[in-house]
Amino acid sequence: MTEKHIVSITEAIPLPVMVIGSDDRVRAANRLVDLCLSPDLVGKHYITALRQPAVIAAIAETRRDGTGRVIRYTGRTGPKDTEYGVSVAAAGDDIVLTFEDQTAATEAGQMRRDFVANVSHELRTPLTALLGFIETLNGAARDDPAARDRFLAIMSHEANRMTRLVDDLMSLSRVEEDERMRPREHVDLGALLASVIKGLEPQASAAGVTVTLDLRSTGEVVPGDAGQLVQVFANLVENALKYGASGGDIAVSLMPRAMHRRLRGEAVQISVTDKGDGIAEHHIARLTERFYRVDSHRSRAVGGTGLGLAIVKHIINRHRGRLLIESQEGQGTTVSVFLPTGEVS
Repeated sequence: MTEKHIVSITEAIPLPVMVIGSDDRVRAANRLVDLCLSPDLVGKHYITALRQPAVIAAIAETRRDGTGRVIRYTGRTGPKDTEYGVSVAAAGDDIVLTFEDQTAATEAGQMRRDFVANVSHELRTPLTALLGFIETLNGAARDDPAARDRFLAIMSHEANRMTRLVDDLMSLSRVEEDERMRPREHVDLGALLASVIKGLEPQASAAGVTVTLDLRSTGEVVPGDAGQLVQVFANLVENALKYGASGGDIAVSLMPRAMHRRLRGEAVQISVTDKGDGIAEHHIARLTERFYRVDSHRSRAVGGTGLGLAIVKHIINRHRGRLLIESQEGQGTTVSVFLPTGEVS
């Protein structure tokens, strides 16, 4: 087979491919190899071209016994490492290397492991407390009414916390499942926001906070899932009540539809603003991560599960909208939701 023929075959394969000749030098490398390794590798010894001991050893072993192997190769594409699965196979006197990008699968696996670890941690704490109090009630506090009542109240709090966590996990699962399905209802945002605020009046009253609704536009109807949008705005107002109550006032505003660069089209903006302590800038980018908390102790004390904004993000993604969080320490926080007004297709 001529060199020209080998090059044309490697270029036709939609994966990075390298061919190492019988003289241990790179015989051919398609353009995709340039992206995961470096350009101008043809003619170089494979040790110089690859430089990673595991890959070099696999090539030597395959040349010796003719058996194919799959090993891991860490390359660099842009600002971060890229994980490749490299298939090493003998083809006559040549060795053919095929690189398959496995970065997404690796990251997904790490996300699953982190998620399981976080859920286990979140459940272990209340379960440990419950088991400890049960043991105490079966022993030293069995005949102590005051201690029994106190422990039962704490056990109820911890059980409710686990229930909220399980409910949020189930909600997150449902939202992720539906994320690719466009909502097919038409939702009156003004009426929906008024209903959300009305439902949270007891919590606002208990916190000593006034929640106001500013409808700068009336009759705004957008394609959406009413139940999920209620969940979004209830979560945002509840967060403002939990973490921004020190400011005394919370404002919910619905702006008229306008062209928004974030959506490259017409959208309405709904903002929830508090005058509380605010959030340090370095936290803002991570607020929608699962189980990420600015203040873990305070979040758990007010009943937070660490999943609320993750659920909000997925719901807004399903509606093809955008979420914007702006905050300054000591000045309060504004969370804005941009929802497109285009017709449901």
